[in-house]
Amino acid sequence: MAPIERITLFKIPDEAGRDRVLEQYKILAKTAVKDGKPYIVSAAAGASFPDPRNKGYNLSVKTTFASLEDMQYYDTQCEAHKALKAVAAPVREEVLTTYFENIL
Repeated sequence: MAPIERITLFKIPDEAGRDRVLEQYKILAKTAVKDGKPYIVSAAAGASFPDPRNKGYNLSVKTTFASLEDMQYYDTQCEAHKALKAVAAPVREEVLTTYFENIL
């Protein structure tokens, strides 16, 4: 199976809120484990460049997982992801997530 690429976009109106979420992503990248081992293949996050095409989404994240099963674990069981959601929930206005199997 090809890697699963996950794109998550946030609308976070407050710069301090964006900074808190980005800091939590840094923690997540170091602490997310499955069966005691790191399982996120790669992660990238940053403030989106201002552009009318982003429709107000101002924080962009890309995570890569080895399998759909790993991504589903991330969504339902990963303690590091639960901590991230707890930080993001009170500061975000909207979140958009999509994922796909990388064919390249």
